[in-house]
Amino acid sequence: MEKFGLELESSKSRLIEFGRFAEQNRRARGECKPETFDFLGFTFYCSKTRKGGFVPKVQTSRKKFEQKVRAYKNWIYDNRNRPMREIIKELNVKLIGHYRYYGVTWNFRKITTFLHRVQQFLFKAMNRRGCRRAYTWNGFVEMLKYYPLAKPKTYYCLY
Repeated sequence: MEKFGLELESSKSRLIEFGRFAEQNRRARGECKPETFDFLGFTFYCSKTRKGGFVPKVQTSRKKFEQKVRAYKNWIYDNRNRPMREIIKELNVKLIGHYRYYGVTWNFRKITTFLHRVQQFLFKAMNRRGCRRAYTWNGFVEMLKYYPLAKPKTYYCLY
């Protein structure tokens, strides 16, 4: 690596105990659950199957989740004066892209939470559109029946 002028970032590279026996080994030493690590926007962690076997699971990393939520919030607030049809159409393209990347096994709860957060920001933004009539939450839900947002879906099975 030095040949090409590259070096490892010490805060981003470390050895951790991860795998089938990580939990048993840590418990024997009196330590808590196995460590997790973030890679490509996902947090990898050790878990168990229903039968008690080891399985590595993933979910959206907290850092990337909050970054994406902030980006969508800013986009919604910047575009709130456009017609609703255009907003929903473009937002659905963005949401489907998010689901296609983060829609993996064991991550459905995180992408559903992401959709709910986006809905909350959209509701607030629609109620701040100048002198237009404000929505109640029930009215907003009715409006979403006519202009539905893309539903979360698991696209990739990891087991």
